[in-house]
Amino acid sequence: MINQPEGATAWSCACCGRELEVVKVAFTYMKGNFEVPLPACTGCGLVMIPEELAMGKMAEAERILEDK
Repeated sequence: MINQPEGATAWSCACCGRELEVVKVAFTYMKGNFEVPLPACTGCGLVMIPEELAMGKMAEAERILEDK
């Protein structure tokens, strides 16, 4: 489920206008591979990374990997 503001309609792609679907997205960072379910456009591949993920879990993982 994609978190949206209450009463909002489905998220759509800013590039092509298609509705976003949650799919597994592969990330590579500092030789580490990660798969995360995220809303993405199945048409053009644009991925939406929610602010809470970018500023929370991803930032924390980045700090841990950089400390190694």
